[in-house]
Amino acid sequence: MPKTTEISKWDATRLPDLSGRRAVVTGANSGIGFAAADALARAGAHVVFAVRDLERGRAAAARVNGSTEVRRLDLADLASVRGFAEAWQGPLDLLINNAGVMMLPKQRTKDGFEMQFGTNHLGHFALTNLLLPQVTGRVVTVSSSAHRMPGARIHFEDVNLTADYNPQRAYAQSKLANLLFTLELQRRLTESGSPVRALAAHPGWAATNLQSHTANPVARVSMLIGNRFLAQDDKGGTLPTLYAATQDLPGASYVGPSGLGEMRGAPTLVGRTSAASDPATARRLWAVSEELTGVRWPLAVGAA
Repeated sequence: MPKTTEISKWDATRLPDLSGRRAVVTGANSGIGFAAADALARAGAHVVFAVRDLERGRAAAARVNGSTEVRRLDLADLASVRGFAEAWQGPLDLLINNAGVMMLPKQRTKDGFEMQFGTNHLGHFALTNLLLPQVTGRVVTVSSSAHRMPGARIHFEDVNLTADYNPQRAYAQSKLANLLFTLELQRRLTESGSPVRALAAHPGWAATNLQSHTANPVARVSMLIGNRFLAQDDKGGTLPTLYAATQDLPGASYVGPSGLGEMRGAPTLVGRTSAASDPATARRLWAVSEELTGVRWPLAVGAA
């Protein structure tokens, strides 16, 4: 593991040479997704912008100095997820599950799932499993400190929160699901004999447009103020993702900012709640996710 003094200096200029590598970044048209895609391309990787809006994706990719392409992916539509995966050919070195929605008013995905759980977790769950036979390196899933919200849990009795919807509760559930997914994914990869590693990261408080869609106007104003005075920019916010994607870390690691409250700073390994570390809950969530998406684990035990 790197020394603390080395971690404190780590930034995107220390990315390894990624020439010849292929990476997919979901939600790469803006925010920390764009910052990650830009940094990876500058380091030599060929980066696929997996985005819902092709026009915005092409405009973003045009700003990048490196090898890029843009493909359509709507994580709130399982048919779109399947189409993206079916069109993929050849090895994939790095999958970054970055796209997400945050504290939205009550909405449903095309398949009828609560929008935050459906997009942030189920869409990425399906995408990862469908692409996994071609993944050769890592899967990095972006979570959030919101998984620590009081009472955060997976509502197995009603994952769509139909009886009692609350934007904050729904977001916390989806971000907790990201960590449990990473935990169980790594367990399955290890059991299958796969060299692929699954890791998670969170950006701390990064000033992006994600917060502008929150349902609560008071929270929205508070976040805008925080973005201006407390947050780091999107380039700082993407450092934990880049660190998880490229550094020699154990599978199932969780990376976040090293500063006060994990809000900003250079990337380092961070802790997670006991709810996010429970293997039994992770296995149960995996089973439920398979049932909801119809996407199954694709690797045989002992697969190389």
